[in-house]
Amino acid sequence: MSDLIEGYLNMQLLRFTTAGSVDDGKSTLIGRLLYDSKAIFEDQLEAIERASERSGAEEVNLALLTDGLRAEREQGITIDVAYRYFATPKRKFIIADTPGHVQYTRNMVTGASTANVAVILVDARHGVLEQTIRHAYIASLLRIPHLIVCVNKMDLVGFSEKVFEDIKTKFNSLAGKLDIQDVRFVPISAKYGDNVVDRSEQTPWYEGPTLMYLLETIHISSDYNHTLQRFPVQYVIRPQSDKYVDFRGYAGRIASGIFKPGDPVTVLPSGLTSHIRSIETMNGKFDVAFPPQSVLFTLEDDIDISRGDMIVGENNKPRTGDEVELMLCWLNETPLKLGGKYYLKHTTNDLRCMVTDVDYKIDINTLNKLHDDKSVSLNEIARVKIKTTKPLFFDSYRINRTTGSLILIDEATNNTVGAGMII
Repeated sequence: MSDLIEGYLNMQLLRFTTAGSVDDGKSTLIGRLLYDSKAIFEDQLEAIERASERSGAEEVNLALLTDGLRAEREQGITIDVAYRYFATPKRKFIIADTPGHVQYTRNMVTGASTANVAVILVDARHGVLEQTIRHAYIASLLRIPHLIVCVNKMDLVGFSEKVFEDIKTKFNSLAGKLDIQDVRFVPISAKYGDNVVDRSEQTPWYEGPTLMYLLETIHISSDYNHTLQRFPVQYVIRPQSDKYVDFRGYAGRIASGIFKPGDPVTVLPSGLTSHIRSIETMNGKFDVAFPPQSVLFTLEDDIDISRGDMIVGENNKPRTGDEVELMLCWLNETPLKLGGKYYLKHTTNDLRCMVTDVDYKIDINTLNKLHDDKSVSLNEIARVKIKTTKPLFFDSYRINRTTGSLILIDEATNNTVGAGMII
C-alpha cells in the first residue's frame, strides 16, 4: 500500500482549463472524462442520476458533476470556476471548468492562470465564434503552452470531416495572429463519448489521438523555465532549540531554474552573494531541485534575508525597477482608477503601487488596440504602467510565468481587482 501511495504522490500533475461559448458542452465533456475514466464515486453517480431524473432528462446529465451552484443547475450553465481532481495510472489532473458567458471572462482568467493546457470547445454547428476568439486570446495572453481544440457535438453534424477541417483551418489562421505555438484538434461528442476517452467508430477519417490520450502524454516538463534561477523566499526558519542553535533556512517554492548545492547565488534586493550549502525538505537533502518543488535553502554565509526577498543565479539576474509595464485583466465591477493606489502582490513580495498610465485597451472581439479610451472596466484587458513604492525584481511574463505575473488588490476592500502580465 505504501508503494502505491508513494507512486501516486510522485505522479506528474497536469493542470488544464476548459473554455468555450455557452452551451458548447464544457461541463458535459468534463463529466464524460470523469465517467469514462472511472473517476466518479458510486454515490456521486447516483446523485446525478437522481438529479437528471428530477429535471426530466432522458439520459444521465454528466454536466451536473461540475455545475455545483443551484443557479448553474437550474439554468444549465457554468457561472463560477469549478475545480475537479482525478487521476489515471499515468497522471494526476486538476481541471478548471470556466464559464462561457462574456460577463464571466474574469473567471476564465482565474482558472487559466496556472494551466499547462487549455481545452477550447467549439460547437461543430456554429464554428469559431467571438467567444472562441476571446478565449484563444486570453490563452495566448496567459502563455498557456498547449491548446487542444475539441470540435464538440460532431453527432449533430453527422460526424462530417469537412465541418471539422473547416473549423480547423479557421482556428489555425487565428492562432497564427496570436502567436500560439502548440495547437491540437480532436473531433468529439462529449454527450456520447466519441474520441473523449475511447476512439470513435464514427470518425474513421480521424487518425489522431483521443482527448484523454493527449492529456496523459502531452509533454509539459519543459513548460517551466529551467534556465533562470529564481527562488522567492516565503519563510525564514529559525528553530528555537538546542539541537539547531545556529540553523537558518529559507523556505519557498522554486519559480524557475535548477539549483544545486555549491551554486553561487545573489540575494535581492541587498545584492549580497553567497553559495548554496544545502537543499532540504522534510524527506531529507536533495542534490538538485527544480520547479515547482517546495524546498528549503541554507547558505554558506549569514545574510539578512526575509520574506519577499529573492535568491537568484549569480549570472542571470532578473530585471529590477519601480516602473513596470504590464497587460492587465481587470476583474472588478469598480473600474480602474488612473492614478489610483493599489496593493500589489508579486511572488512572495507585498507592496503598494500607483497606476500611472493606460497605453491602450484591447477590443477583445477584433483584437484591435484602442488608444483613445483610457477607461478599464470589468473583464477588459489593457496595457498599463505602474509605479511601485519599492523596486520589484521580475522577468517578462513571456519567459517566466511566475516572476512575470502579479495581482492588484483594492486597499479598501482587499478584493483582487486585476491580474497582470509583465511585458
